[in-house]
Amino acid sequence: MTVHTVSFLPHNREIQVPDGTVLIRAAMEAGVHINASCGGEGVCGKCRVIVESGEVAGGVSEQLSPEDREKGYRLACKSVVTGDVTVRVPVESAIDTSVLKQSYVPRKTARIRQMDLNDLKEQGLFLPPVEKIYIELPEPDNQDHLPDVTRLVSHLKLHHDEHRLTVSLPVIRRIPDVLRKDNFRVTATLARPVFENGKTEIVNVQPGDTSDRIYAIAMDIGTTTIYGQLIDLKTGAVLAEKGDFNGQISYGEDVISRIVFAEKAGGLEQLQKVVTETINKIVTGIVRRSKVDPEDIAAITLAGNTTMTQLLLKINPRYIRRSPYVPASTLYPPIRAVDIGLALGDHVTALVYPAVSSYVGGDIVAGVMGSGLYRDERLTLFMDIGTNAEIVIGNRDWLACAACSAGPAFEGGGIKFGMRAAKGAIEDFSLDPVTWEPMLMTIGNVRPKGICGSGLIIMIAVMFELGLIDNLGKFNRDLATDRIREDNGVWEYVLARAEETQIDRDIALTEIDIENLIRAKGAIYSGCMTLLAEVGMDMSVIDRIILAGGFGSYVDLEKAMTIGLLPEIDAEKVTFIGNSSLMGAKMSSLTNRIRRDVVEVTRSMTNFELSETPSYMDNYVAALFLPHTDMAQFPRLKERMARRRNNA
Repeated sequence: MTVHTVSFLPHNREIQVPDGTVLIRAAMEAGVHINASCGGEGVCGKCRVIVESGEVAGGVSEQLSPEDREKGYRLACKSVVTGDVTVRVPVESAIDTSVLKQSYVPRKTARIRQMDLNDLKEQGLFLPPVEKIYIELPEPDNQDHLPDVTRLVSHLKLHHDEHRLTVSLPVIRRIPDVLRKDNFRVTATLARPVFENGKTEIVNVQPGDTSDRIYAIAMDIGTTTIYGQLIDLKTGAVLAEKGDFNGQISYGEDVISRIVFAEKAGGLEQLQKVVTETINKIVTGIVRRSKVDPEDIAAITLAGNTTMTQLLLKINPRYIRRSPYVPASTLYPPIRAVDIGLALGDHVTALVYPAVSSYVGGDIVAGVMGSGLYRDERLTLFMDIGTNAEIVIGNRDWLACAACSAGPAFEGGGIKFGMRAAKGAIEDFSLDPVTWEPMLMTIGNVRPKGICGSGLIIMIAVMFELGLIDNLGKFNRDLATDRIREDNGVWEYVLARAEETQIDRDIALTEIDIENLIRAKGAIYSGCMTLLAEVGMDMSVIDRIILAGGFGSYVDLEKAMTIGLLPEIDAEKVTFIGNSSLMGAKMSSLTNRIRRDVVEVTRSMTNFELSETPSYMDNYVAALFLPHTDMAQFPRLKERMARRRNNA
């Protein structure tokens, strides 16, 4: 078998691959990320690389201009290695982790009912999922021959009122030596059951008194990013936190692409391997930063959407994307962290957030719990906007939910120069209504290299209000500006000239980009309207909107309403809460009250499958305009545009 060397710059990584290996596959195996929104179909044009030396077969596509081909650009997903080759991953095709290191500050402080641990203790409601108890046992002698395990269990029953205890074999193996390390002075770690009639398990024993050192990890497993926090279970303080891109993005940027990959031979095992590698990297980082002894970490709480959860647990996700869209399970028992590949002690319990359905997963349930929505009397519309938008409506008396596939536009997918929110992404935009010249602001105040989701919304809102585009998203070709032009049959607006960018190409917004954004916002808006209608309500009865997630926290409210992404509502009724999934995971780590409540919440939450709801398609078609076919739903925008026409 012929083997070739592939070198990746600027990463300075080499890998040996068999002749005929697809270049993007070689990159994955070398641990080099190359953006690829379409899962290797060759239609998104995101996986551009430069072949600096050597030869590859294929990789030439209509996504590349003749000038690009001349410079050596190829699509990695269509390029086949036929010899030794050196490849450079350009800035627009690489992943930028610097944005994850920034402090996360939502646009508006969350007004969320916080859980007071002291109040819960006074009411007798505070019972952490894991607890440490220090005990001093009488040593055995010629008159006392009690077995070590019996001695420990009996003492806990007699002196600490622990009457329903179990001990696993791994702990039994440790007990004899641990008891004798400090003259039968030990600390036992107890994992509490969710319900009162359940059994408490002794999951760890340590010599001496370590009862003041007990920690847990809260983890949000997102499709794109994974965030973790290390929490002191005595004080509730976050000692360290860290985020990283989910290693699975190299195998597809959305859940459907990953389900498809998981169906291939060895695919499920590979996706489970890379997500646990990402989690372990984060765990290592926060443990090192907090200087905590890993032996004192007792639990890890994990919240993710249904697909991410099944991939983490190595459960076949095939049936999630096929009608009638059935997940393997919505509830999971406590799991030993080591059994799913997490680099934690064998005593650490993994608590996985339950889901509601195939597309309303544990991350949304965690958001409902963390935001306090399920305990609040106000009628609330909860939205988590991303590739899939999840919507929850209700209050403490009832909850209904739905999920709609918005597509990857808000994260840069399907947009010619789209990218995630990272340094160089255009995030703000204004337009001179006389010269039609743009003013751009980028993340990091550097030369632009693409457009992020929040910037895309602002652009289209501004262009629509000023008349640069119509309600179908088509450019006004009669305007006196050379920035509106036709390129290969597609009309576009030039945002930045090649010499002004990092990528040596013009950055433009095309009519196809706008069409993709309209479809994405239409799916979300129609999802809200359909869910409201199904429960017999409309926006007039909604007391507040909660926007969750990083994208939701940075979106410009007025502009989101202008394009019809969000219903028109007073800004003071909108609350941003940031990473609600991580918030819920943290709260579940701190008290069993949340774990008990969450079971009842998931059982009582009514799920609507929008694809099977007849009115959804009617609402969707009506929303495929800026902002909507029915301008009566956007009275303030209608009034603004009428004033502008009158003043023209």
